[in-house]
Amino acid sequence: MTLDINKATKEELDALEGLQGHGHEIVRYREERGGFTELRQLDEVPGLTGKVRDDVLERLEVRA
Repeated sequence: MTLDINKATKEELDALEGLQGHGHEIVRYREERGGFTELRQLDEVPGLTGKVRDDVLERLEVRA
């Protein structure tokens, strides 16, 4: 099962190994910019730049 980064709550994101403690920043980024259009935009989230591993991305998705 994958998690939609445009709908996931802070708690759901924090529970995902590799994103712990960054749920708030991801949700704030999403709210400020109107949502994600691709997974690699996670690299633009403050605190996550260059830290999102491929195995984490495999458990996420961006739904239209």
